[in-house]
Amino acid sequence: MELRQLRYLVALADERHFTRAAAREHIAQPALSQQIRRLEAQLGLALVERTTRRVALTDAGELLVARARRILAEVDAAQSELGTLAGVKGGRLAVGALHTMGPVDLSLLLASFHRNHPAVELSVREQSSEELAEMLRDDVIDLAFLSVTERIQSRGLELHRLVTEELVAVLPTQHPLAAREAVKLAELAGEPFIGFRAGSRLRELLDSAAAAAGFDPRVALESNESRRVRSLVSSGLGVAILPRSDAAGPGAPVAVARLVEPALTRDVTLASRAKRRHSPAAQAFLALTRSVFDTTRQRAMIEP
Repeated sequence: MELRQLRYLVALADERHFTRAAAREHIAQPALSQQIRRLEAQLGLALVERTTRRVALTDAGELLVARARRILAEVDAAQSELGTLAGVKGGRLAVGALHTMGPVDLSLLLASFHRNHPAVELSVREQSSEELAEMLRDDVIDLAFLSVTERIQSRGLELHRLVTEELVAVLPTQHPLAAREAVKLAELAGEPFIGFRAGSRLRELLDSAAAAAGFDPRVALESNESRRVRSLVSSGLGVAILPRSDAAGPGAPVAVARLVEPALTRDVTLASRAKRRHSPAAQAFLALTRSVFDTTRQRAMIEP
């Protein structure tokens, strides 16, 4: 069993497609297929089920992939740590991100990191908060920007809150409540909602707040892209709950009202697996992010 074979298997598990996995690992597709077959022959077990449309892992494949992720994470960390005498010279950094990041400019952070560490291979995965938390626990990604739920908070993650942001009601400009500065959530009980998908923090907040207000929200349409949610609201297809930065920034015209009874907020938190030994690249990205947001927070406390 070779490390490269484990890398190919993990890539195949992530991509579920031989051609995409091969492209990710920068090898020819027949070579990747050959290495997977060789690994199966060595183990005497089938690891993947091949069909004309997709690739699925067998039970043995799922078990080996889980182990392989930990093995490869340790190997990558060891290799990176050996290079710390000369600084962060290379390695990989996988970052997870919410679909809507609010005031956190991930592109700016990544660009700044890349300028300082151009040899580090960067990748970004966008998922819901709970999916990102599971990816952290399985060492699929090194770090993630997510919003904390009760399940996430209690299960094996180190958390560093970066920002807390107000959620607001977003309405079509012709809506009867469009001129209001503040809206009670209960006043939207009969409205169709444009909601984020189940598993996202924003959907969890909508469902729990609506239940506390005495109704079940009727979600007419779903999207995890805040721009699309806003566009659908602007078109008159429903109302929504969005972070203020997404509701008030450039985009389709909507009416924005402060939410009261209850007032809602969501956080953007930088998370990693508890007790994980971070590579120098991950340590450098953690330090950069914390420096940027700690400085921003201090400035906000000082400025009138």
